[in-house]
Amino acid sequence: MRKPEADPEIEARRYGPIPDKIDPAIEALVDDIIGKVADKWTMLILEALHENGTLRYTELRRKVEGISQKMLTQTVRRMEEDGLVRRTVHPIIPPHVDYTLTPLGDSLSKAFCGVWIWAETHYDEIQQARQAFAAARSGEVHS
Repeated sequence: MRKPEADPEIEARRYGPIPDKIDPAIEALVDDIIGKVADKWTMLILEALHENGTLRYTELRRKVEGISQKMLTQTVRRMEEDGLVRRTVHPIIPPHVDYTLTPLGDSLSKAFCGVWIWAETHYDEIQQARQAFAAARSGEVHS
């Protein structure tokens, strides 16, 4: 994943004071978005569109290896519903459909780039922890 520039508004708020009260509507939206975006396919579609710009349906399916036609359709519809993706249908025969990230989708992609950078930065530590956990588990008595 290419490393996009940080969103200055998000960065300014990230280091600002923590609010005293959390708006329940915002909390519900965050839970909903995390539930959708944490999905493997959503993340891969987000990444493919961020890296490649506008893609036709068939190109998008090729970029997101292993996704079924049904799952791709369902996922881009959810992303479109949330305003993350713009779907453009060209009225030709056969129909030609393009997908591109909206500015909102692009900003989400930038936000999740931090997860990529975190994983890259801590890769060795995570691998060591997993190996230690597996070694400890293999020595346990299983009932």
